[in-house]
Amino acid sequence: MRELNFQDEIKKITEFIKLQLIKAGFTKLIVGLSGGIDSSVTAALCVKAVGKENVFGVMLPYRKSHPNSLAHAKQVAKQLGIKYEIVDISSMVDAYFDKYVADADILRKGNRIARERMCVLYDLSAKYKALVAGTGNKSELMVGYCTQYGDNACAFEPIGHLYKTEVLKLARILNLLDVVINKKPTADLWAAQTDEDEMGITYKELDEILYQMLDQKIEYEDLIAAFSKEKFDKVKRMIQVSEFKRNMPPMIRE
Repeated sequence: MRELNFQDEIKKITEFIKLQLIKAGFTKLIVGLSGGIDSSVTAALCVKAVGKENVFGVMLPYRKSHPNSLAHAKQVAKQLGIKYEIVDISSMVDAYFDKYVADADILRKGNRIARERMCVLYDLSAKYKALVAGTGNKSELMVGYCTQYGDNACAFEPIGHLYKTEVLKLARILNLLDVVINKKPTADLWAAQTDEDEMGITYKELDEILYQMLDQKIEYEDLIAAFSKEKFDKVKRMIQVSEFKRNMPPMIRE
């Protein structure tokens, strides 16, 4: 993996955040706090960029969310000294499924939860006149491990250029809570969900493959020699089929 100077990264990201606010005509930021590593790092960087008084946290639990998610999000908000709100989205999500599609599978429900969270986040952004800071990292964005118009909906991505393992290192440098750093990454869309189980690959493996493929541009033969053909092909396929999530909707150009 690449070697980063994380103090330089912090400076670069905070300047990037300030620039996005200036360009958009905002002075405040709003972040969806899940209690996970990505949103915690994003919130901490936002505080560094514009001060705790200009950052709002929003916690959006669903009735099947793990209790630790909300508890850890509160701890992060307290550590950073930011104001926050809690909006339970259970009734909003369940109203749709109970009335129209009671037989929906777990993936459809998970996507709905992610999009409902972003709907609330954007409504509160209008209330507080605060720009929505995304919490996606490069690993998840590149393989499409996100819900379109859900957790990938934002005004900008402060940590979108960092791989997941790099975000973890940054969290330690920012002195974030151990309970956040050490927990298994999860979107918390259903019980016992973890990112690595769902993707079928560890972040360490994924990041190394992505780095060698995208940054180092290592040849195919060398990549499958270093990893298994199965894992490399899996990652390559994930990148290909999720391309639409990383682009604006295509249209005919006249």
